[in-house]
Amino acid sequence: MQEFELINRYFKGRGITRRDVNLGIGDDCAIVTVPENSQLAVTTDTMVCGVHFFEDIPPRALGHRAIAVNLSDLAAMGAEPAWVSVALTLPHADMQWLEEFTAGMHEIAEYFNVQIIGGDTTQGPLTVTVCAKGTVPKGKAITRSGAKPGDWIYVTGPLGDAGLAVEARKQHLDIDPEWLKKLTHKLEYPTPRVAAGQVLRGYASAAIDISDGLLADLKHILEMSQVSATIQADKIPTTEAFRQSIEGEAKWPYLLAYGDDYELLYTVPENHKAMLDNKLNQYGIDAVCIGQIRGGEGKIEVFDGEHKLDISAMGFEHFAEEDAC
Repeated sequence: MQEFELINRYFKGRGITRRDVNLGIGDDCAIVTVPENSQLAVTTDTMVCGVHFFEDIPPRALGHRAIAVNLSDLAAMGAEPAWVSVALTLPHADMQWLEEFTAGMHEIAEYFNVQIIGGDTTQGPLTVTVCAKGTVPKGKAITRSGAKPGDWIYVTGPLGDAGLAVEARKQHLDIDPEWLKKLTHKLEYPTPRVAAGQVLRGYASAAIDISDGLLADLKHILEMSQVSATIQADKIPTTEAFRQSIEGEAKWPYLLAYGDDYELLYTVPENHKAMLDNKLNQYGIDAVCIGQIRGGEGKIEVFDGEHKLDISAMGFEHFAEEDAC
């Protein structure tokens, strides 16, 4: 199958058509209209086979995941997702694989009212790059630099499932098949917290999505905001599958240092705390307070009750000597 045949068959004319897309797939560039009094939020993420996903991941899951992780970045900024471009590098054009992969992409894109407006295809090692674009009211984007001492630290949902799934897949953990199925679904089909991100606008002082691990991503907020933090690890929410699969001290690395959870980590001042909790509850989002911002620069203290934990693992870092995924 030739490049343009592939594009026409699996991308052009499929999925939703937004009114703000003036020119989509088929020309040198796409042209879109940004709403008045809005700013454009843009994020790009590359996923490489063997680094960001296992070689035998179901193609439908890979298509979903490639879009989801980018929408998660937009959510962390409080942006409303609108358009994505996809650059796909394939060893060869497998029609059955492409049908499933693009179905996964189109399903999540349609769910969040996002149109695929262009991209590129080429031959080589399996790699998926997505550039997602969204809009946010002018001056209302949530950044990493607004946290202040006294702000409370929240997460929008349970952590640790994806990390357990990865280690089980690498045969480092023996997990009951019933629970492993649930954990693997969280890894392969993450849910970007798009609605939560938009609710946070005007209330949260800083936010980030948890992709590299709680401590690693919290560190980004602390560095940008020039503050420190205390985390109550025993308050971190978990699923039943997680609790049934691991216990005791062995759970801490999965809650604190593993990534791929794609929940939002955010800070909120005391005077916005109750109102934001109420608004999130209206959307069925049961965010949990897990700590507080302190003075100082960049220090993180982690406690289990009154016991201080000695945590050295700080999450996944690209180009480290040994990749964590």
